[in-house]
Amino acid sequence: MSKQRVAENIELWQKRQANYEANDFEMVYSNWINQSLAQMSPSLSSKFFSKLDDWLFHTHAFLQGSSFQEDARARILSVGRVFSGDIKEIWEMKQLTIDQLTYIADQQTAKSRLYAFAQGGVTGTGGWLLLSIDFPLMVAMNLRTVQLIGLTFGHEMNHPYEMMLSLKVFHAATLPKRLQAKAWEELVEEIKNEGNPYVYMGDDRLTDQTWLEQPLKQVFKSVFIMMFRKKLFQGIPLISVAIGAQANYSLTKQVAEFATKFYQYRYLWEEEGN
Repeated sequence: MSKQRVAENIELWQKRQANYEANDFEMVYSNWINQSLAQMSPSLSSKFFSKLDDWLFHTHAFLQGSSFQEDARARILSVGRVFSGDIKEIWEMKQLTIDQLTYIADQQTAKSRLYAFAQGGVTGTGGWLLLSIDFPLMVAMNLRTVQLIGLTFGHEMNHPYEMMLSLKVFHAATLPKRLQAKAWEELVEEIKNEGNPYVYMGDDRLTDQTWLEQPLKQVFKSVFIMMFRKKLFQGIPLISVAIGAQANYSLTKQVAEFATKFYQYRYLWEEEGN
């Protein structure tokens, strides 16, 4: 019964994504980005997005090799053993029920949202150093969120296929909502055509002009923080802190929801025997 309930929730979520209609501001914003990039030479544009992809790949690899990730991996296995004492490796997490896996994933994402809220609040104090590292930190935190959810559902994130898939999940989750339904369909096709976990044979390009809307939103957030940082309440720029905290929390919540729905869908699809 729980599988059916989760499947119904995913279907309802997919319908909301597919029926999402962008407002006038979003369309004007999108057109402005497209027109700005159209003035850039194709070769320069290609190099820019290639460098951006490389940065995401390196960030993913760095996170995978960090002690924080190893600690998180151990915690996931430890919680998994509460439900099944036989679990020793990440792939064995798949023997748990979807409710149990979702519960563990929700534990991980709750911490991620809390960290994003705190980090955004600190950024909201308006220091130049904090503002300059805000976007790289948010990318790293949300990539890690996707990785933790993938690990929870029994997928080793250091395998080339899983690495690329998790990057595409992150990319799709940070796209404008009007584009997420199409990105979801592409991800579903990815898992249906899954090949060797040690070799990725698909398209390894990630970013393009549509994805730039999210980084530019972070820039606008920084501008608003700078505008209100001198409006102090008992010595604290509360408006700037609130802007930073809310923006970062909302983004991490969006990424966590998308990633959880995707790995739930993948679990159900694999359970059905492909």
